[in-house]
Amino acid sequence: VQLQASGGGLVQPGGSLRLSCRATGLDLDHYTINWFRQGPGEEREGVSCLARKGGDPYYTDSVKGRFTSSRDNAHNTVYLQMNSLKPADTGIYYCAASSAALSEAKEYCVASGWNEHWGRGTLVTVSS
Repeated sequence: VQLQASGGGLVQPGGSLRLSCRATGLDLDHYTINWFRQGPGEEREGVSCLARKGGDPYYTDSVKGRFTSSRDNAHNTVYLQMNSLKPADTGIYYCAASSAALSEAKEYCVASGWNEHWGRGTLVTVSS
């Protein structure tokens, strides 16, 4: 199983980026792909998580209304569209895959241990 996150870079405050996470070696019909980030000197936090059985995605409070996750099962890829970026969004963004069938999307984000496969991360820097 490999997860390859891409799309990070340097962007000015208020700008946008779209991150991609391409998964190989697993079937998205049996996994959920979730996004985490770790800012400088901070602990890793769940940013956006999806439940395997559908329903609304979970977003951490600080990104609600600005970030949107989506998935393309045909290409085994999950996206994170990030708009109105702020300096506080700076960090390394990771995608992670979970085969657990949890009932709520939030659970994958709150307890990162449910995610058994992790990508190497992509750096997002929001700065003027």
